[in-house]
Amino acid sequence: RDMPHNVAIIGAGSVGSTIASFLMWEGVFEEVLMVDIDMELCKGQVMDLSDASFLTDTAVRIGSFQDAANADIVIITAGAKQRKGETREKLLKRNVKILRAISNAMGTVSENTIVLLVANPVDILTQVFQEISGIPRTRVIGSGTFLDSMRLRTEISRRLDVAVSHVHACVVGMHGDCQVALWSNAQIAGVSVSEYGKLNGKDLKQIAEDTRDKAYKIIRAKGSTYYGIGACVAKLSRGIMQDRRGVFQLSVWSEKHGCYLSWPSLVGSKGVIKLIPLKLKNSEEQIVGRAAQIIKKGAAEALRPAAKM
Repeated sequence: RDMPHNVAIIGAGSVGSTIASFLMWEGVFEEVLMVDIDMELCKGQVMDLSDASFLTDTAVRIGSFQDAANADIVIITAGAKQRKGETREKLLKRNVKILRAISNAMGTVSENTIVLLVANPVDILTQVFQEISGIPRTRVIGSGTFLDSMRLRTEISRRLDVAVSHVHACVVGMHGDCQVALWSNAQIAGVSVSEYGKLNGKDLKQIAEDTRDKAYKIIRAKGSTYYGIGACVAKLSRGIMQDRRGVFQLSVWSEKHGCYLSWPSLVGSKGVIKLIPLKLKNSEEQIVGRAAQIIKKGAAEALRPAAKM
């Protein structure tokens, strides 16, 4: 291979630049490319990041949308921020416009490129981008409930005083309000979390709510969240580039539900290999079904042409 391994980050805001810094320290790529229509911001971020490049062998530079089309991984963080009083539908439509512009600017992507969406609502936007771009579903993924699952594991680990690497638990459905912690599958060394930690239904409900609401608390305190997602993207990128066959809770295409949703998936260098066939309790299944309906409806509305005035 003559080309250096590189990643293109589209969107040079706080999330994009934080992801760039994590990927520089990870050292999986020879190059990190920052792509943004705001050239001044992009330049500033690249200069700032390059000041830290003495700690790593990874170079950082400004890239074009054409460069992105040939990158190993494209990470899309660009998205419209919600305006005061703006409806979710209007925000979604603005984000679709951005995704369409990105897809058009990149043109045909390399047949090995994997696209990762990190903009919200991530499950809906991942489906929308896949439909707009026509890139195979196995190679278009979203960050999904990966961070939510890490928050859940960290909270269980803290409460039960067990290393987080030995806590197996995940959040599925739709990243945001229609997500569900799968307590029926949560375990520590093969023992259910509730049994291991003598936790009752009230405790489990509290842990799940704390996990779901943590982002809101961070946003209230400092305006936005970016370190957690930076760490998740770095771990996922390493898993993809080294073909580690890891399981991550991502926005992926679900044949069963006929849409994208957040689900544990086996991922390698070619993208999604398979979805993990989890058995869910009825109550969990209902929430996932509801999430699927919201995502389907959201994607259909987002792609519907605006009514002519």
